[in-house]
Order: sequence, then C-alpha cells, then structure tokens
Amino acid sequence: MSRTVPPSFRRPVLTVAAALGAFALTTLPAAATATPAQIATSRTNGVAYLKSLQTADGSYAGAGLSNEWAFSAFAAAGTAAVDVTPDGDTNKNARTVYRNLLSTSGWPSSSPVVTDYERATLNAYAAGIDPARVSASRNLIADIYGYWQNSEPGYFGPSANFNGTVFAALALGGAKTQSGQTRIPQALRDAIITRLRANQHNDGGWNYAKAEGDPSKLSEASDIDMTGAAMAALCVSGVPNTDTDIVQAKAFLRSKLVAGSGAFNALFGVNTDSNGWAVSGLNACGINPQTGDFLTSQGKTPVDFLIAQQFNPGGGFKYLPGDTSPSAYASIDGLRAVAGGGFTSAPPVPTTSGAPQWVSQGTFTSGTATKLALTVDDGAGNLKTCSVTLTPTGSTTTLGAVLDAATGAATPSGCVTAVTPSTGTGTITSLNGKANSGSNTWKVSLDGSSFTSATREYAVAGGDTIAVRWGA
Repeated sequence: MSRTVPPSFRRPVLTVAAALGAFALTTLPAAATATPAQIATSRTNGVAYLKSLQTADGSYAGAGLSNEWAFSAFAAAGTAAVDVTPDGDTNKNARTVYRNLLSTSGWPSSSPVVTDYERATLNAYAAGIDPARVSASRNLIADIYGYWQNSEPGYFGPSANFNGTVFAALALGGAKTQSGQTRIPQALRDAIITRLRANQHNDGGWNYAKAEGDPSKLSEASDIDMTGAAMAALCVSGVPNTDTDIVQAKAFLRSKLVAGSGAFNALFGVNTDSNGWAVSGLNACGINPQTGDFLTSQGKTPVDFLIAQQFNPGGGFKYLPGDTSPSAYASIDGLRAVAGGGFTSAPPVPTTSGAPQWVSQGTFTSGTATKLALTVDDGAGNLKTCSVTLTPTGSTTTLGAVLDAATGAATPSGCVTAVTPSTGTGTITSLNGKANSGSNTWKVSLDGSSFTSATREYAVAGGDTIAVRWGA
C-alpha cells in the first residue's frame, strides 16, 4: 500500500465484495433504539476486553500501530489509563508505561511522520498526560508544529497526505490544556479550517488524499472514515455543527445509511472501523447518531449496528459482520464511538488512591534540549508556525530567548528572522522587520491566554504554546 495513508491511520485491508447499496430514508421514528442500559453494558464489556489487551509490562503501544488508540476509548468510556494495570501491579499502570515510551529519544522511529505525533497527542491527552509536557525533552505539540508547510500554509506534513492535516486539527484543537483551554491561537485554527474546507468533495465528504484545486478528485466518492474525522476536525477547531460544510457532511453520511442495520455503507463495504469513525465524527460535532437523520426507516441507528458487532460477555467487537472473533482495532473504534467519544476525550478522574488526573513536566531541566511551539502572526495574513529547539539554562526561560533561538533553530525555518531589541530586556519593538505602530504592537499569548505586551523578559515555562501577534 502507498504512504498516501500513513501506517498510523491505515485501516485493516478489506476483503469483502462490492458494498451493499444504501437505502433511502423515509419518515423517521422519534426515539433512538439502543437504550442507555444497552450502551452501559456495551461500555462495561468493551472496557473489560480492552483491559485484556494490556501486555505483561503494562504497555499498549509499541512497534507499528499496536493498540495505542485504546487510551482514547478508555477515556470516552470513563476509565482512567492510570487505573489500567496488569494483574493489579500499579507500578506498571498503562499511563506511566506510555509516558515513559513517549519520553524516549528513539520514539517514534528514525523516520517519523507527522501522524506519529498526532496519534500520540490524542492518546496522551486521553491518558492524562499533558501532550506539551510529556517530559523535559518531549513536547508533542511542538513536534506537530515542526511539520507546518511554509509553501502551503495550513497543511501539516506533505499536503498529498491530507489526513496529516485532518489529524493535526484533531490533535491541536482537541488536546486542550489541563484547565480546558484551547492552546493554539485562532489564526492557526483558521488556517487549518481553510484547508479542511478546500478539500471537501462535491458529495459533501472527504477522503485521505488531497483534493484541493483538483476538480477530478473533488468529484470522486468520499470515504466514510475520513468524513467522520474531517467533520470532527472542523468542530474541534471551533466550527459549529450548523455550518454549511458540516450540514453537507452530515447529509453525505445520512445517504450511506443501510436501513436494515443502521450501518454506514463504506467504500469497501460495511465494517466496524468505518462506522466507528463516522459515529466519533458525529459525537465530536454534538450530533446525536441515534435520532433524527440517523434513525432509519426500519428503526435502526449506527449505534445499533456497532453494538450488534460486539461479542458479549467477552466485549470485543468484530471487524466485519461475518467474522467469528473480535479485532483489537475494531474494538477500540467501536467502544470509543458507542461510549460517545470523538477522537480524544479529557481524562477521567482516577480511582487509584493518590493518582492525579494529569501528569506533566511543567519546568525545564537546565542543560536538556527541548522544543517549544511558536506562531508568529504579522496581522496581514502571513502566519508563521514552527517548532523551536533550545537548551534552557534554568527552570524557565524568556520570550526573548525563544525568539532568538527561533532565528537559527526552528523547523520549518523562517519563523523568526530578526528581533528588536536583540538583547537584554524591554518591549519588543520590531519582529521580522515589522515595527510597532501606535496601538498596533507585538503581543504574546501562552496556551491560549489573553494577548499582552510582548517583552523580551516575558516568562516562558516548559511546554508553553507561544503565540506572538501584531495588532491593536
């Protein structure tokens, strides 16, 4: 298979024959069919199955895809990753083992792609690990920023792999701060939203590959999975579910419903993973997948289909309706969707005594190289986004030190070219050749806080997401 779909988001190969045709919807009943009790049972049994996937060393993640997405499903189902242990050994709890993995210098590989960091961001957040503060040297938000495309602003990673940009939106917009604040600036969200909209196909959905500017690709049939993910990407970026593009995506999914089962008829046929992604997209947008447009003429919903795919009491989900054994990946996608989750969820409060909801490294370690996420917005539509590498000399650093480092150690380059003053302290009067003018001055925000006057001595802590903006 080509790398158009990075391995981290590639679905299992489908072997079913041509898909069944979707049935048109008629007058819809008013009530959902899967009851709260049925959903609760599905959630309980699904969690039990995912717990059985934990290895003896406490891990879920390893080489390749593994079962890393289990953290997003656990959080959606109300189970804290720190409470998941092999045979009750709290020293090997799933969160600690995962955090240790993400902190290693060799992770994810010698040739990483942007989706490696996006996947980790979504799952670290769900596990209760602040993705910007995994360790003194690991900042997953900054890792994602490093894949910004200067030549095609708004894309992350090669634009041909459109899913890299979709999951950048999901990770950067969905993985909020520990206090629930969106950590990236509106200018960055707007740039990504523009690319998401430009890639929507004529039928209202999306696919994994770039379609922007190519009429033939825009006219191709969309994919159920990617439509769910792209819908969620728009919604977590601040687009309301009443927006025209969301309404069109919703109509596309509705047109693919199979009346007799409630399944979505995917390009490769009916399967749990495609349905899980679509339902997670609806969940992320606050669209009920059990009422109105998603209750078929025969009284079935996508949630009905997913629950029908689950083995009970074992709790695992089968991938295809005819399978006789569960699939780990399908079980993760199925549980996350049935439990009401999007592609990540805030971590539940642990039940393990003394375990905090969040773990993070909020201070620098002097002499340990790290990265910080930086955007520079000149107020004229020229947004720069980069990952800045620096080696701090104390537990905190300053905005001046970050901007100085960005002039020579930013990925991609060109984020910062000049800073005035170039040393010492004081108000930043010019950045990248653009000077303060009256009330239009350079201002700074950390982790989505209100913008304030940018000075060289402005304190920056470990993991802070830094936005610098020129304007009133």
